[in-house]
Amino acid sequence: MFEASCVIDAKAELAEGPVWDERLGELIWIDIEGCHLHRYRPSDGGRRLYELPLKAGAAVPAEDGSWILALEDGFYRFDWEASINPALIARKSINPALIARKWDDSDRPMRMNDGKCDPQGRFWAGSINVGNEQLAALFTLDPEGLVTKRLSGVVCSNGLAWNADGNTLYYIDTPTRVVSAFDYNGLTGEISNRRTVVSIPEGEGGPDGMTIDREGMLWVAHWGGWQVSRWNPSTGEKLAIVRLPVANVTSCTFGGEELDELYITTARAGLTEEEADKQPLAGGIFAVKPGIRGWPVMRYKG
Repeated sequence: MFEASCVIDAKAELAEGPVWDERLGELIWIDIEGCHLHRYRPSDGGRRLYELPLKAGAAVPAEDGSWILALEDGFYRFDWEASINPALIARKSINPALIARKWDDSDRPMRMNDGKCDPQGRFWAGSINVGNEQLAALFTLDPEGLVTKRLSGVVCSNGLAWNADGNTLYYIDTPTRVVSAFDYNGLTGEISNRRTVVSIPEGEGGPDGMTIDREGMLWVAHWGGWQVSRWNPSTGEKLAIVRLPVANVTSCTFGGEELDELYITTARAGLTEEEADKQPLAGGIFAVKPGIRGWPVMRYKG
């Protein structure tokens, strides 16, 4: 068992989507409810906050140094300067450029939730139906800017990961309480042969964001479960637990110079006032060194 330490007492409403950019040496993450994008450089403590025009579900780096956002009404691109002043916490606004608008034809309330790039440079991002109905979906934005619906009947699209061979996609739709695996065709982006590889036990919250390590094991954040867990997707065995002092754990990613630090995002959203008082670090960013390395971020190639 591991214990994570708080590295940023951010008090975010809904911190999500952590990404380690090895080119910048920074952790980038989103506060969905706050409409904020954050940058944090551990080497000198530098931080920067950007205001977004809409709620964002995910942000991913592109090969050309720009970043791609999945906002409420479409996919967008933006650029930012690489340097920050470590002595300041700066506040700026982002005015991203539209790539593709409105990927879903449903008239029910939706927003984007989680997303990552595949080995071929497509941006995978899924939606969430706030009415808890199976009306959300999982989409791809390909390098040419084409949006394709890859999976329907989703309630809350969440964690994504690919194995080292690039022929298996791992995926979480939170209410199912499982991690699914799909056969993955990298040439076409098609997914097939869905099966369950991890089942989250009752009483341990729901599976949220996810990452994969160099040994092919999955690290799953537990919303309402006070932990990140490590699983063997070949056997379904739970291998390790990272304990946190907050209930709503949202996602995780490996970062640091050696990609050996697990950064973890959490949320204050969903807590009563009494619960929040008992969890003063809720909405913070945590880190732990579990003795295992992760993979560099996969970038959008458009």
